[in-house]
Amino acid sequence: MSIFNNESILAWLKYFSDHSEIDLSTVRILDITGENRNLLPTVQANRSVLVFTDGNHPEIFYSMWDEGMGDCEIWYNEGSEPQGPMKHNLLSEMIDRGVNVSAAMLINNPRAHSGYRIGLDNDSFSPGTIRYVAPEIRAVILKKLCLDEKETICCVSGESIAVEAAIAVRRGHVVAVEYKPGDRQTMEENVVRFGLNNVLIVDDMESYSHRWPVPDVAFLVASPKLELQTLVRVNPKIRVVIYTLEFSFMSRIPGMLWENGIQPTEVMQLEVSKVGRKDEIEVQPAPWIFSGQAGQE
Repeated sequence: MSIFNNESILAWLKYFSDHSEIDLSTVRILDITGENRNLLPTVQANRSVLVFTDGNHPEIFYSMWDEGMGDCEIWYNEGSEPQGPMKHNLLSEMIDRGVNVSAAMLINNPRAHSGYRIGLDNDSFSPGTIRYVAPEIRAVILKKLCLDEKETICCVSGESIAVEAAIAVRRGHVVAVEYKPGDRQTMEENVVRFGLNNVLIVDDMESYSHRWPVPDVAFLVASPKLELQTLVRVNPKIRVVIYTLEFSFMSRIPGMLWENGIQPTEVMQLEVSKVGRKDEIEVQPAPWIFSGQAGQE
C-alpha cells in the first residue's frame, strides 16, 4: 500500500511547481512504494517523471546510470517533507547516493523517446541461451495480446514477450514460466537489465499457486506441456495467444483449444523477410499464431 495520499501528492506537486521550471501538464507521476512499479522504463519514455519513493532504494541512481541515463537531471530536497531548499544535480553526480527517506524527486530526461516503442531490437535483450523472435513478429504478438496496463499476463517460454509485456502492463504483473534453467537465468538477467519489478519467474505452473496473481491473458510457445487446462482452471475467461513453428503442434492446437473450453478466434501466419548486408534476402522463421477466448457461449 502506498504511503502517499492525495493530500501529500498535491503538496509535493506545489513544492516542485514553486521551486522549479516545470510544466505540470507534462509530468508523469510514478509511485514506487508498496507496489511493483517499473522506474527505468518509465523514465526512458517520459521527459519529466515525479517519483514518490520510500527509503529502501540504495542503488536507484546506480541502476539508472547503468542504463545510460547519466545526463538525467534530478530535482530533490534533503528531507521527507515538501519544504526547504531544493537542489538539482545530474544523475552522473549522484551515482553513489541512494534514497534513504520517504520523499519525492523530479527526474528530467532530455533523451526520453516520448512513449514506449513496441518491438524492441533483439540486441536490447540479454544474449543468454534464448533465440529471440524478430522484433516485427513480437510487435504483432503484443498487438494480439491487447494488454491493458492493469492486467496480468502468464507468459510461458516467451522471454522477450514477457519483457515487453511487463513494460506495457505498468500497473499489472507478468508471471514468466521458464522450464529450462538456462532460459530462466537469461530471463532473470533481462529483469535486471530492464529494471522490471512486476515480473515473477517460476519454473512450472502445473499447480498454479494462490499467491500468484490470476492471469487475464496468456502467451504460450507451443510445447508438450501446453498448460491450457491449468490456465482455464485459474481463470475460466482467460484469453490465450499461442505461438508455434512446428507443423505437428499447429495441426493439434485447434482441437486442444476446443477440448479446454477455449473458442478459437483467429489463426494467422507471420512472415518477415529483410535485405541483408550482402544484398541478400534473409527470411525469418514464419510462425503460426493462434488466438482464443475461454468462457464464450
